[in-house]
Amino acid sequence: MRAVVQRVSEARVTVAGETVGAIEGPGLCVLVGVTHDDTPAKAAQLARKLWTLRLLPADADGVEQSCSDLAAPLLVISQFTLYGDARKGRRPTWNAAAPGPVAEPLVDEVVARLRALGAKVETGRFGADMRVALVNDGPFTVVVEV
Repeated sequence: MRAVVQRVSEARVTVAGETVGAIEGPGLCVLVGVTHDDTPAKAAQLARKLWTLRLLPADADGVEQSCSDLAAPLLVISQFTLYGDARKGRRPTWNAAAPGPVAEPLVDEVVARLRALGAKVETGRFGADMRVALVNDGPFTVVVEV
């Protein structure tokens, strides 16, 4: 699994003009991509990593904090294009991206595991034409692979 994680002060996702998920930060906007060999165990590992990764602003002692430290929210959005390959030609291929019936339950598993850890999680809508708006705080963006 691959995730692009952005520290945000706010983020929202809309589908056909309707807001389907929104958070106020500090928090994380997380785009999640799934490939063919991903498993529920990898989804659980990604959830733990996202919950404890120290990407949020430092406390008074100068120590960066995690979502678990601050009870900070996450906006998790499925993103098959994270497995696009544009090394050859001018048109990316999506061969490495898992098909919807494989990917959707694994993205749902990431969300379920985060919630089981105590996270407040908002989501996009799998397979929909989504519009994502966010204010990247920093800017601060990292790629996480498990």
